[in-house]
Amino acid sequence: MSKLSAQDKFIDLSDYGRPFGKLIANSLKSTSFTPIHVTLAFGISGLIAIVCLLNGNYFSASFFIILKSIIDAADGELARLKNKPSYTGRYLDSVFDIVLNFMFFMTICYVSKTTIWFTILAFIGIQLQGTLYNYYYVILRNKSVGGDSTSKIFEYKSPKALPGESQKSVDILFKIYTLVYGVFDKAIHFLDSDAYKVKTFPNWFMTLLSIYGLGFQLLIIAVMIPLNLIEYIVPFFIVYTLLIFVLIGIRKTLFKA
Repeated sequence: MSKLSAQDKFIDLSDYGRPFGKLIANSLKSTSFTPIHVTLAFGISGLIAIVCLLNGNYFSASFFIILKSIIDAADGELARLKNKPSYTGRYLDSVFDIVLNFMFFMTICYVSKTTIWFTILAFIGIQLQGTLYNYYYVILRNKSVGGDSTSKIFEYKSPKALPGESQKSVDILFKIYTLVYGVFDKAIHFLDSDAYKVKTFPNWFMTLLSIYGLGFQLLIIAVMIPLNLIEYIVPFFIVYTLLIFVLIGIRKTLFKA
């Protein structure tokens, strides 16, 4: 099942790992590996990248950051191939992402001697960026004919567990998910509360928006690290966050609710 109908598909600059993710998923289709196992694997890849950063192995760190993005694409693909979507996997994936993002930035802060407050500001910025992308993307997915609706535009209560997963696990992960993402969701919704009323977003706008997707953010970091630009990662993402207002301005001006 595709996340979007054919007419709503766009070039997602943050999803460069998808072709490789599909290869991984296809190789695991007939095995006992589950999407949860793949999610755990991308978490391990992220942790290895952090260890490499701490030891000054910058090219290796970049490799494992990119590998993390590739494996991140594989868990959802495997779930679709095995026809086993799950809220457990979806929330675990998102929780891993935010935890790893925080650890990435704290590690960058440590090795680059950037101030902790600027680093926290950059982390908040990168989460707001990703939340804006996900907000518009989920709106498009929910309104796309035949698209994926596992993710909801507004999530106020724990969903009913799907076949094969525990309701308790879903409830626990949902609480963690809302705890770590809730403030960012509310902030973006405050900035553009009427976006969900828009019928659709054009492909070019979604492609532009995808520069805020996690994969593209990690690609920027992975490029800057081996180029000895690690000192500039935190200030870059602080400034990069200002594009939020440009993108929301484009939405409000060109695609009115």
